[in-house]
Formats: sequence, C-alpha cells, structure tokens
Amino acid sequence: MQEPVGAVRADGSAVTVGALLPLTRPGWVEAGRHLLAGLELAVHDVNEAGGIAGRPLELVVRDTAADPQRAAAAVDELTLLGVAALAGEYHSVVARTAAARADALGVPFLCTSAVLDALTEQPTDWVARLAPPQSRGWRMYADFLLGAGRRRIAVAAQPSVYWASGTRILREHVTARGGSVVELDMTALTPSALCEELVENEANALLLLVGHPEPAVPIVQAVRRDQRLAEIMIGAPAGQPELAEWNTLLGGEGAAIPFLRYLPERFGPLGTRVETTLRERLAQAPSFVAFEGYDAITVLADLLRVHGADRRRIADAWPRIAVEGTRGLIQFTRTPGISVWQWAGAPIQVVERDPEELDRFRILRAS
Repeated sequence: MQEPVGAVRADGSAVTVGALLPLTRPGWVEAGRHLLAGLELAVHDVNEAGGIAGRPLELVVRDTAADPQRAAAAVDELTLLGVAALAGEYHSVVARTAAARADALGVPFLCTSAVLDALTEQPTDWVARLAPPQSRGWRMYADFLLGAGRRRIAVAAQPSVYWASGTRILREHVTARGGSVVELDMTALTPSALCEELVENEANALLLLVGHPEPAVPIVQAVRRDQRLAEIMIGAPAGQPELAEWNTLLGGEGAAIPFLRYLPERFGPLGTRVETTLRERLAQAPSFVAFEGYDAITVLADLLRVHGADRRRIADAWPRIAVEGTRGLIQFTRTPGISVWQWAGAPIQVVERDPEELDRFRILRAS
C-alpha cells in the first residue's frame, strides 16, 4: 500500500485527496507516471503556498492497473479513509467504473484524462471532467483526416467500449461527408494479415484503435515495411505516440503518426513554470497527461479552501468554480450528451512527431 505524498505534517490535520491511476501493467504505466507527477507537483505547490487554510494537503495514491474492479475497490477504500475527493484515472473504461462508484457513494470525483462521452449512465452532480469528451476530439480528428484527403479510412480495432465508441464517432462523421470507414478486427488478424486487408480495401488511412505497446507497435512496423502501403497515413487518435516509450520502441517508424493531445499552442506563465519543473522531475518532456494531473489538484485545492472537506458542498460547487490552470481558465458546465460536469474549454491539438527531430511535435490542427 502506497503512503500519502505531499504532506506538510503528520498530526492528523491533513486534508486528503484520493488518486486513481495506472502504475502497473496491463495499465499504461508511463501515462500513470506522468499523471502522478502532475498530481504530486500540484500538491507540493499547494502546500508551499500554505495548504488548505493552513492544513496540509495529502495525496493518497491507489494503482488501478487498468482494472475496473480494482478501481471500484479503491474508490470504496478511499471513501472509508475519509478523502475529501477523488482525482485521476487515465483509462476510460476504468474511469467509467470509478465514476459510477463515486456517484453511488457520494464522493466528488474529478476525472483527469478519460474521454468516453458516457462516463456515467445517468447525469450526476458528483463527477466532473477535465479532458474533452471523445466526440469533440475525435470529430476534430476526422475533419483533419478529410482535410488531408484521407477519405478511405481503415480502423484496426480491439474489443472495448472506448474503441467501439471511437469507431462510431468516426464512421458517423466521415460517412456524412462522403468518406468511408472499414473496421478490421485485430483479435482475428495478424499485422501481416492486416496489411493484406488494407491493400484489398484501398485504404489511404489506418487508425490504431488498439493497445500499446501490443499490438500497436508491431502493426506500425508491419505497415511501414510494406512497400504497397508506402502512401498510407497511420493515425492514432487515442494518443499512443505522445509518450517517450513510443519513440523508444519505434524510432523513426513512429514519426508522422498524427494523434490527439490536450495542450494549448502556447503556455501562459503558470504552464511554462509547471512544464519546466515537470521536465526536471520526469527527466523527459511532460505529456498532456501530467498537466491534467496538475490542473486537477489546482481545481480541488480551490474548492477545498472554500468548502473544506465537505463532499456535498464540493460537488455542489462544480458549476461555480473558475480557476486558472496550466492550460487556461477552468470552468465546468453541462454539455449536451455529457452526463458529468465538463470543462468545455479544454484545448485540443492534432500533432505528430517530426521525422527530422523525433522529440519535437508538429502541430497540424488546433482548437
């Protein structure tokens, strides 16, 4: 069991926030590490500035390992431990389970990174989200593909509510504009068999709606090395190429694969300072996931200063908050089709790694 981090003192007077994130496989461990770095840095900064009305803020971390049932158990445990609120979770399917449990138990949950539109089955006041909903980001990604002349789109997919939702969003948006989307089941195809399907379907774009590193990495390698597919664009709207592990495993073959990330084109003073510190802590460029973690604690700290650890009052205050985060002013509203309080102004970019400089990202589209 991991101990709380970020404590100023251990005399029982701390205000605690529970953190849910993937720190072990099969979760995306690197994403969890970046998320934790952002959460911890924000806790440190809050405590350096005097804490919560003079009381230290503590983070109580639980590893979900991308397991929904493990996440539900963690929500139960953290609720009994008396946390004022919950934050985190990278994987959408896991976050959905955590959100449902938080709603049932009456504990505020600020979801940092999961984008699934239907984060809860019914509207709830207990859950808010920083990441933009999948429908918004993936429609923008579809517009990018169409604008680049990629109208015959193949989707390499694995079974998942998240991947199925993404495929539906893409198909509806693309077919309404004269394009086509064919779904290829990666539970039935090897990477080499996938290449044959791409040739047969005359696809000019392939989207990776699959896990990382397996089977995403071998798929990229197979497609890149097939001369028949030299002109195909590989895309990864879920953001697999964002983190350094992608670069390590694929090198130049992983470049020029457009993906979604949630950063502004330029940081303000807070974002610039946080970016510098996170880069030092992580010994690499921080991903957007790290900034989502920092912003979550920034929001919760503001609520805690006003309402203390009263869970009901925190949840009631989602629509009244206005906090300057690393990526802009954060405010929550009710968005049509979204069941949780949503930050509608989250920035979205389509970016890719530069083939000439793999650690640099080229912005292809922004909103």
